[in-house]
Amino acid sequence: MTVIRQARAADASAIGRIHVETWRDTYAGMLPDRVLVEMSSGMEGGQWSRVLSEGRDRVFVAEAGGAGVVGFGSCGKARAGALGFEGEVYTLYVLPDHQGQGIGRLLLEALFEQLRSDGYRSALIWVLQENPAGFFYEAMGGRPAASRTERLWGADVAERAYGWDDLEG
Repeated sequence: MTVIRQARAADASAIGRIHVETWRDTYAGMLPDRVLVEMSSGMEGGQWSRVLSEGRDRVFVAEAGGAGVVGFGSCGKARAGALGFEGEVYTLYVLPDHQGQGIGRLLLEALFEQLRSDGYRSALIWVLQENPAGFFYEAMGGRPAASRTERLWGADVAERAYGWDDLEG
């Protein structure tokens, strides 16, 4: 059984570990190798500890039975307001061994519920252009909303946004 709950400070190291594992699994060949190699669970856990202590972003975790925390997601006010979306899903990651079990859907639904509770009527998420998760977001009702290329880590990184115009629907 999977339980979705708000993240606590004690979850920071698990979130950091999941962040590193999912990036290395998903983004190999999409991001510069050195970026993935230089990531560490300790460093990411420290960053998530700060995020959780600041309380600005809403962060949720997925606990799966005896496996502990196997996924996480975060959301808040849209950073690219010019696109016309009020809220944004900043992150959504599920460990590779736990993907395809509905955990991502449960996390995304919890994030949308939080955004609605915070008064946001629409939302978007940015993903790497090559990320196969685009099919998941379309299956969850997201529509392609925008694309951009950002210079990150010395490389041009193509991204696309999926948007939900009405979180109530």
